Amino acid sequence: MKQVSILEQREDTQVDLARLADLGRRLGQPDADAVVCRAMEELAQRIARTDAHCRAGALDQAAASARSMVAMAEQLGMVRLARVAADVARCARGGDRTALAATRARLLRVGERSLHEIWQAQDLSI
Repeated sequence: MKQVSILEQREDTQVDLARLADLGRRLGQPDADAVVCRAMEELAQRIARTDAHCRAGALDQAAASARSMVAMAEQLGMVRLARVAADVARCARGGDRTALAATRARLLRVGERSLHEIWQAQDLSI
């Protein structure tokens, strides 16, 4: 009998919590919390929309959707998510479906972990 190994893909996130703290100082805690919650919800929707466009082969829409995430992710300190979203947009614009499939899968992993990390940081207060 042959042995089968299952590899777990795990992505490290790179979240700049200082950006969240700065947001809290500038807006005040209640307003910053509300802004972060709305932005996280919007990012989750954009990740799902980008995924759907990629799966449907709608490369122009996938590129636009991924590009729309970059600035928002950067403002929340989600450095790696912003970089991966830019990579997805680049692959979609270039029409490289193999690279797009890989970066799309990475976007889903990094997005989930980044949103979770921000959520946990919010529980500790921005």
